[in-house]
Amino acid sequence: MKSLKLIAFLILAAMSNNVQAQEQYGNTLNLGAGIGYYGYSGHTLPVVMLNYEFNVANNFTLAPFVGFYTSSRRYRWNKNDYYYHETVIPIGLKGTYYFDNLLNASSKWDFYLAGSVGYALVSARWDDGYYGDPNYYRRTTHLYADLHIGAEWHASQKLGLFLDLSSGVSTFGLAFHK
Repeated sequence: MKSLKLIAFLILAAMSNNVQAQEQYGNTLNLGAGIGYYGYSGHTLPVVMLNYEFNVANNFTLAPFVGFYTSSRRYRWNKNDYYYHETVIPIGLKGTYYFDNLLNASSKWDFYLAGSVGYALVSARWDDGYYGDPNYYRRTTHLYADLHIGAEWHASQKLGLFLDLSSGVSTFGLAFHK
């Protein structure tokens, strides 16, 4: 009987310790701005990304997202310079896993890995007077995929600052917790 009480006490102590140490993920609006670096469309500035995280499982969230960026790229054709202009609006879903418990991070910090997948709405055009290959810079797919690593510092229970480094769009921004 003493061993059962001891096990029950240890389980309750561990659970209460986890509740205090573990961040509450989800119900968070993230608004970020930054840069994109896609090899096929050149550097873009600024990129704006918006997502809203929902708690799905312990340390795991899903977040529908939408973004916006525009870029231009110079192309020389027939002894003249022409510009290719592209506006992209990626929409999709981001899955995020938080490593705070594993890293024994303080409640002021969140550390995560994430992946995004979606569809990119694209508007592309060439300067007037360009009669070369209109598909020169055209992307082969409208699939949007991105891998992320990031951190958030909680300024308060309601507000955080995050840095999200990724394979395509890196952002710095504000996190608004509900």
